[in-house]
Amino acid sequence: MTFTIAIAGRPNVGKSTLFNRLVGKQMAIVNDQPGVTRDWREGDGHLFDLKFRVIDTAGLEDVRAKGSLSARTAQQTKKALEQTQVILMIVDARAGVTSEDTVIARELRKTGLPIVLIANKCEGSVLPASMEETVSLGFGDPLPISASHGDGLMDLYEILSKYVPEEDAPKEEAEDEEEKRLILAVVGRPNAGKSTLINQLIGEDRMLTGPEPGLTRDAIPIAWEYRGRPVRLVDTAGMRRRVRVTETLERISVQESLRAIRLAHVVILVLDATQPFDKQELVIAHHVIEEGRALVVALNKWDLVKDKKLVAKQIREKAEASLAQVSGLPLVQICALEGTGLKDLMRETMRMYENWNTRVSTGKLNRWLEDMEANHPPPITANRRLKLRYMTQVKSRPPTFSLWVNKPVDLPESYQRFLTHGLRETFKLEGVPIRWQLKKSENPYEYKKKTR
Repeated sequence: MTFTIAIAGRPNVGKSTLFNRLVGKQMAIVNDQPGVTRDWREGDGHLFDLKFRVIDTAGLEDVRAKGSLSARTAQQTKKALEQTQVILMIVDARAGVTSEDTVIARELRKTGLPIVLIANKCEGSVLPASMEETVSLGFGDPLPISASHGDGLMDLYEILSKYVPEEDAPKEEAEDEEEKRLILAVVGRPNAGKSTLINQLIGEDRMLTGPEPGLTRDAIPIAWEYRGRPVRLVDTAGMRRRVRVTETLERISVQESLRAIRLAHVVILVLDATQPFDKQELVIAHHVIEEGRALVVALNKWDLVKDKKLVAKQIREKAEASLAQVSGLPLVQICALEGTGLKDLMRETMRMYENWNTRVSTGKLNRWLEDMEANHPPPITANRRLKLRYMTQVKSRPPTFSLWVNKPVDLPESYQRFLTHGLRETFKLEGVPIRWQLKKSENPYEYKKKTR
């Protein structure tokens, strides 16, 4: 089992910048606004040949205001620190030691873990004079680095090497597990209950929740296992209508959410059942479909709905009318706060994942195509009937089919919808996007004409 390090410190000292540097990609949002990180995130880090798990934590500076957002954030950070073997405490070498640094140092000392003091923003050969103040924190001389430029990482490597377990060795099965992992993104508007749902699924208060809108800012991946299958759950920031998104930080958060959709296998769209299918939620759903992801709609707060039969009927009708591209889309009634309906939600999620991965043999497809054409022939255009020559499935995820037609440009969309509906019914492809590639079939007499 590899060792784990946590990065701690007050806002804007460069914790997320160092985290991104260690994991080798832009996983955490970096912004000048303080307090961007609220939920801790983890990733696979490496320094040269050294590999470890790294956690980017939120603030610890205000732990006394019980019930406040900052206190709840600090509580989440403490949970993250319980999983680590060594802590990197970062201070801003240019600013010197602040009262917040002192508070955080006191809280970190309570963990009893080894603490490496790092002075960030030490670019160039001349170190800031205020860096000497950091010795007063009681962790010895600081290690000067520049997280943004990558300076000082060799010295950090030598320090972290001391904490590598002797039995630690790379395991090939980890790569196989990653290939089998289901990537499940949870999206929706702010305050729909996304983080609460994830906490219920994994059985712990992993994500920060509360009445304040927009608590989640990053797209936070969480390793989980469902009935023996490895799953990567991704909690995302709430997505409001584009016209309401004015702050740079929120725009970055939305871009992270869109990226999470693009990388997901299945997307759970969480709706507030008391005000379902707002225009923005339809926009999100259409984006998921355009990306070719499998989609499941979770009707959260179902316990607050009074006329459940009427509301369920209205939601189904709206979904069938507005999201016809994924006919048969599962709409699951849940209450994330109480944990009800989650078995149904995961059952439908796994069903959509299987549908999304469906492969149909070419023989079955062409026998099906013959029956469809015989029972409902394509229309006549320019005094000639369209002929469907051949079809095959070129890929799954989502199911994509190539269809050879004598005049593909004249095949009406209504007939394509007819074929799509038939595919769904015959091969159990309900609720997932189906894509077509229309190709012109070759004229068997064309070659003879050219050789005469």
